[in-house]
Amino acid sequence: MAELKIQHVITLTELLSKGAKHNYVVITTSSLGKQIGKSQQAASKHLLELEQGGFISRLTTGRKVSVKLTQKGFEQISELYNLLKNSLEAIPPTINISGKLQSGMGEGKYYMSLKGYTKQFSQKIGYVPFPGTLNVKVDKKEQIESLRQLTNIPGTLISGFSDGKRTYGWVKCFACKVNDKIDAQIILLERTHHDLSTIELISKFEIRKKLGLENGSTMSIKIST
Repeated sequence: MAELKIQHVITLTELLSKGAKHNYVVITTSSLGKQIGKSQQAASKHLLELEQGGFISRLTTGRKVSVKLTQKGFEQISELYNLLKNSLEAIPPTINISGKLQSGMGEGKYYMSLKGYTKQFSQKIGYVPFPGTLNVKVDKKEQIESLRQLTNIPGTLISGFSDGKRTYGWVKCFACKVNDKIDAQIILLERTHHDLSTIELISKFEIRKKLGLENGSTMSIKIST
């Protein structure tokens, strides 16, 4: 075996968790198989391949098998750990989106002015937004798919409420930067006419006027995650 495969990495990691860096630990292939989600036969094969590759050392005493990682095995796991750690830490902290400003339906001004929302906005994002939302059309499929992950991120939740006559849905807010100049929030609504190809922005500023934008203007948005 010239190099580690994913199943070998999982097995080595399980052995490490049992203290097999410095000590020989007694194992059975049936218990190892259960712990790595494989059959007893697969676990036995992993150990044989790891031993042949020089990643572990095995001692057999009667029916007992003891296993310890070799220096080579530990160095391989350490290299993989550092590679993963560096890669995870290098993940950009923002989702980068571009799109074009388009006219909305005028509903944002009404909804964003409701006291049931404005009180929560003030408490949770630190300001009452300028009345209305700014609509941005996103055309790139890969960016629309990137936006989809927001549906699984908590964000800042503005709870829904009732005024006694009707109920209003929740709003989730995600801090963002527009054109690297204006702090804003992308909002996801429980009830909306739009799909993810149209995003809505709110801010304490009138973004359109502040940045001198017109319908069709290209905008860049960096969403903090």
